[in-house]
Order: sequence, then C-alpha cells, then structure tokens
Amino acid sequence: MRNMATRSEVKTHTKTALHAAEDGDDSVEEATRRAIQRIDKATAKGVLHKNTAARKKSRLMKRIAASK
Repeated sequence: MRNMATRSEVKTHTKTALHAAEDGDDSVEEATRRAIQRIDKATAKGVLHKNTAARKKSRLMKRIAASK
C-alpha cells in the first residue's frame, strides 16, 4: 500500500511538470524540481530501482526540453 502511494505521487508530480511545460507556465522549474525530488525519495525508500529513477528523470527532462 505504501509503495502504491509513493508511485502515485511520482506519477502525479511528473504529470504536473509536463502539463506546466506544455502550457508554458512560469512554474515549470518548480514543478520539475518537485517531480525529481519525489523520484529521488521513492528511490531512497526502495520503491524504485536507481536505474528506473534515472530513466524517469531523463525522460522527464527530455520531454520538458522538447516542449519549450
């Protein structure tokens, strides 16, 4: 149950960052920072493997850069 909640937080913050980037909001940096923090936190708790976390962060940054 705890792992599901953590995974859900990661997904939610990632989607928020992507929507902010697509809309051109000023809060893109803040939303991206929060999403990366959640991914790192999930990795520290053992919910995500470190390579999975790296892949998620890389793909997130790639999509945000492409939407600018």
